[in-house]
Amino acid sequence: MYKIKLNQFEGPLDLLLFFIKRDELNIYDIPISKITSEFMSYLHMMEQLDLEVAGEFLLMAATLMQIKVRMLLPREVDKSGEEIDPRTDLVNALLEYKRYKEMAEELSYMESNQRKIYYRSYFKADEKEKVENVEKLLKNITIYDLLKAFKTALLDKKDEPVHTVEKFNVTIDEQIEFILRRVTKSTYVHFLDLIAGMKEKLRIIVTFIALLELVKLGAIGIEESTKFNDFMIYGIKDGENIQLGY
Repeated sequence: MYKIKLNQFEGPLDLLLFFIKRDELNIYDIPISKITSEFMSYLHMMEQLDLEVAGEFLLMAATLMQIKVRMLLPREVDKSGEEIDPRTDLVNALLEYKRYKEMAEELSYMESNQRKIYYRSYFKADEKEKVENVEKLLKNITIYDLLKAFKTALLDKKDEPVHTVEKFNVTIDEQIEFILRRVTKSTYVHFLDLIAGMKEKLRIIVTFIALLELVKLGAIGIEESTKFNDFMIYGIKDGENIQLGY
């Protein structure tokens, strides 16, 4: 529908409400003669200003004139014998328009206030529900009570021992060279004597892996030892002639 707006009045009902509010008239007992005169004066002013008058304003003017004439004539009665007020339809239309206008103003006010509010994102709960439940969730407690409880929790918490893990720069290649230096051809070395000076478990593990690799390459051999939980290592090839296979 084409929407006409003349100055600050959007349609003839808006203009009539302006007259009623300005002159503090009773909307249920509209003085038709006075409000018709005001309405016609407004249309006449628009014509003098060369403003195009919308058809709905002309229709309202005709309606007001008709109601004014009917007010001068003897009142009609309905089937129940009660007098029919010619202004009834106009009053009902004004009341309905007034309700819609007030609701539109209220929604506009809410929209302007809502623009000033920024909610946190990624919340599934409705923001209004969260605001209403805050007082229930924090009943009889302040932020200072929460801070004191938090401080007590930190003081009661015992420090747990922290173990620092150090990284040892030891490689299989280095331990292979170490074993080959200790084990020459036809020379026997006890395994426990080989690792006797090593304090780190990781170095012992890497040395054992290097030992297995040398056995795989055929560079060294292993024999049973007379010592408990020990074995003998002997060299087969010179270190310079060993080709690593990894």
